[in-house]
Amino acid sequence: MVDVAKQEKQQEYQDYVKQVTPTHNLFQNMCRAFVTGGAICVAGQCILNWCSRVGLDKETSGSWCSLILVLTSVLLTGFNLYQKLAKFGGAGTLVPITGFANSVAAPAIEYKKEGQVFGIGCKIFTIAGPVILYGVFTSWLLGLGYWILKLCGALK
Repeated sequence: MVDVAKQEKQQEYQDYVKQVTPTHNLFQNMCRAFVTGGAICVAGQCILNWCSRVGLDKETSGSWCSLILVLTSVLLTGFNLYQKLAKFGGAGTLVPITGFANSVAAPAIEYKKEGQVFGIGCKIFTIAGPVILYGVFTSWLLGLGYWILKLCGALK
């Protein structure tokens, strides 16, 4: 008797979960991510082309492109527009440099009310911190490997 009631409750719960769980169209989500990420990359290429036309060299053009894309992402995050873009584009907004800038700016804005040190200072690197740490550590390992290979004479 108890088992039957328990099974009925579990079945009711599973039915409820199926009812409230949103269904996703994988192909549509992939297309949206492709279009959104592609649009961000096209914007970056337009910035690079514009910088080249103005007379900047390739390295300086790349720096300006990164700077403008990060600034745009932070401004869109501040005006709560990047979240809407991310809801539409999914991973297409997370992969480029704009997604990283958003992941740094969003916690800073969210925890601003807790103060400069304990709010912004502590929470700004919630997502970015591990990425920066991994990047620094990996570059150190690769540099060490390069140095060892150079000492052994494998690289000239």
